[in-house]
Amino acid sequence: MAKKIIGIDLGGTTVKFAILTLTGEIQQKWSIPTNILDEGSHIVPDIIESINHHLSLYDLKPSDFIGIGMGTPGSVDREAGTVIGAYNLNWKTLQPVREQIEKGTGIKFTLDNDANVAALGERWQGAGDNNPDVVFVTLGTGVGGGVIMDGNLLHGKAGCAGEIGHVTVDPHGFECTCGKKGCLVANDNDPLALKVVDQVCYYLGLALGNIGNTLNPANIVIGGGVSAAGEFLRSRVEKYFREFTFPQVRQSTEIKLAQLGNDAGVIGAASLALQFIESVKEV
Repeated sequence: MAKKIIGIDLGGTTVKFAILTLTGEIQQKWSIPTNILDEGSHIVPDIIESINHHLSLYDLKPSDFIGIGMGTPGSVDREAGTVIGAYNLNWKTLQPVREQIEKGTGIKFTLDNDANVAALGERWQGAGDNNPDVVFVTLGTGVGGGVIMDGNLLHGKAGCAGEIGHVTVDPHGFECTCGKKGCLVANDNDPLALKVVDQVCYYLGLALGNIGNTLNPANIVIGGGVSAAGEFLRSRVEKYFREFTFPQVRQSTEIKLAQLGNDAGVIGAASLALQFIESVKEV
């Protein structure tokens, strides 16, 4: 039987799962509620139980899988396989997630930040067209993102690469929750979010123009709830993007809408597990 991978998208209300082929085709998917009670202590046991239950349901064994990848909120230590500070999960202390899931399932496990894995998903199977250079921006309650260059996800020294929401677009703007003024991110109480669409698109186009001039990706992909505005949003953002970029970037970097919707997270998370293919070959 051809080997498979598992993707997990861990959110504050729902945990999404998918079993995929190594080429990124979803074969099965399901979800469970996220139980954040008792300082989130039920979350990992629930994940383990759900994986084992579904493997049994589909008559699959741990040896049928290359690995499991997961996207999670909070600060991720990829080397240690731990998460801390995921407050929407009630995870206030360090969580040894990899150690627990590998022990509970018998399958290799790796993880990364949730916005980063959504970027990987859109790059691999969505609007990124599997280009090696893709920037993903997610517009929801806040603004997040991920940057992939030369086929590699950028993390930065403190794991903060791709924090697109903190690009300054107005140095005299409103104070952000990070303590800095004029960040791109706008929440329900931020007057910036209540201004006309054109001004929002102006700021977004300015921020993406700066990113385009700095990184020159093949695609900048816009996802998240706000992207449901579709071409109405994309075309206006592109207009300002073109205004703020120099000719070579303007001609080579394309502004696109995300294509995978809620599946971006599980697909991107599963792609993390592809790193285990080499180690399997070496055995």
